[in-house]
Amino acid sequence: MNSNAEKYSIIIKAKAKKFGFQDCGISKAGFLENDAVALENWLKNDYHGKMSYMENHFDKRLDPTLLVEGSKYVISLSYNYFPEEKLPTINTFKISKYAYGEDYHEIIKEIMQEMVAELKDEIGDFQCRVFTDSAPILERSWARKSGIGWVGKNANLITKQSGSFYFLAEIICDLDLQEDHATTDHCGTCTKCIEACPTDAIVSDKIIDGSKCISYATIELKDEIPAGFTDKMEDWMFGCDICQDVCPWNRFSSPHQQEKFKPNSILKNYKKEDWKELTQELFSEIFRISPLKRTKFAGLERNIEFLSK
Repeated sequence: MNSNAEKYSIIIKAKAKKFGFQDCGISKAGFLENDAVALENWLKNDYHGKMSYMENHFDKRLDPTLLVEGSKYVISLSYNYFPEEKLPTINTFKISKYAYGEDYHEIIKEIMQEMVAELKDEIGDFQCRVFTDSAPILERSWARKSGIGWVGKNANLITKQSGSFYFLAEIICDLDLQEDHATTDHCGTCTKCIEACPTDAIVSDKIIDGSKCISYATIELKDEIPAGFTDKMEDWMFGCDICQDVCPWNRFSSPHQQEKFKPNSILKNYKKEDWKELTQELFSEIFRISPLKRTKFAGLERNIEFLSK
């Protein structure tokens, strides 16, 4: 091992903490052999629904050295988004907690770029790329491999200390670093997430039929929502938190400290009748820098109409 590997790894983890990341783990870049079979089977079963992009870049998804030339290690990071106060759920349509505030892609990427700039000042120049839910990377697999948490029955990454309400991000770099190791699974015999899913999207331990998932139906799907979702969506108009809300480990979630993740006042006060009268102009004003812009106005309108039947 490079004599600087341990030193650099310590510096990186301290820097991650300074920049507000909840956890940081390091794993050696290479081919994710165990995940290859699982991904292939998942695609063969059409669990990706109409997310055809999941079929693309199969090799890159499994091997970051193909994505970032010369890369040696994957630095996995987690960033808390658990809110201090939850949005109302009575007489309104629900929004997943990760979408309460501004778009996390931009915020976390900016934080990582600042962090990398400081790292280069401290340890010298190195080649890297930063990602957060923005490239063909099996983020949970790398985070699991680096010891941040384990993959729960609901396929979310879970930690004992803080549950699962956090974003994952990666710095893929050519530094020689000290590798961390995977943690153990602590779901045990608990099946709360499987039992709570109203659409039976969790088909077995750690395997999700994406085409049955409420998040898929309200965000990823561009066509009409299938009739099979009727009376099963429990008023979720963007995303769904059910399988996380019932997870016992999320009793350890603590509120985030990121001002930009706080919801705007409109989201706190809107009732069902207000949402039904949403216009393109108002949508653009409210969600200009929000994850909800992904559905576009037509998508959110479709979701509201489906829930209002």
